Amino acid sequence: MRRNTDGGWTLIELLIVISLIMILSSLAMTQYANSVTRAKEAALKSDLFLMRDAIDQYYADKGKYPDTLQNLVTDSYLRAVPKDPFTNSADTWQTVQAEPQPGSNASEPGVYDVKSGSDGTAIDGSHFADWH
Repeated sequence: MRRNTDGGWTLIELLIVISLIMILSSLAMTQYANSVTRAKEAALKSDLFLMRDAIDQYYADKGKYPDTLQNLVTDSYLRAVPKDPFTNSADTWQTVQAEPQPGSNASEPGVYDVKSGSDGTAIDGSHFADWH
């Protein structure tokens, strides 16, 4: 008696393979999303460091803080105001004004610090606007 031994797949085998592919792909998508967020967080930290360093250099050279972030570009301390990686805009940065110095008659003390304008939360649970 001859048996028909076609080399096909059974329905159970196909279901197992498809479910394994779906599990692995969902894990990969989660890792990808986390890596994109981590890259944006690293870019935000770098941008904040560079802008704060430019503000410090401006103060050291001129003896006063810049009136706006755009002054850092105008006076060649930055090539351009970077885009916030989470808001994707250079206009959403939140500036912190310096305290007026006693004896100074300057009407505006200037930009002392800069923070992200994003209301999002980092992977570690901290708010982007609170990063120092």
